[in-house]
Amino acid sequence: MTHAHITAWVVALILFFVTVSMQRSNSPKARMMQMILRLFYLIIIGTGALLLHSIASIPPLYIVKVIVGVWVIGAMEMILVRAAKGKNTNMFWIQFVIAFIVVLYLGFKLPL
Repeated sequence: MTHAHITAWVVALILFFVTVSMQRSNSPKARMMQMILRLFYLIIIGTGALLLHSIASIPPLYIVKVIVGVWVIGAMEMILVRAAKGKNTNMFWIQFVIAFIVVLYLGFKLPL
């Protein structure tokens, strides 16, 4: 399940940056890509929940990682939605980078 979770994250990140570039070029298919990306959000959350469920006792750092992971997904979604509306996304890019670094650190630090 760990491989499915990591693969879903990698594909979601690629789709995120592709969708951002499609939105910037005003491509009509950007909306479709955003819907596919949302499907990957659900896959990420589902595989993450299964990984968390496989642990007998859940240490607090895993709960922090879950919260920060949801924060990353939220920041990604807010960047796409606000960019589609033509609003400023600088604050959400900063949040995305910070949350992504924290979740990567926790991912490499924790044993599962």
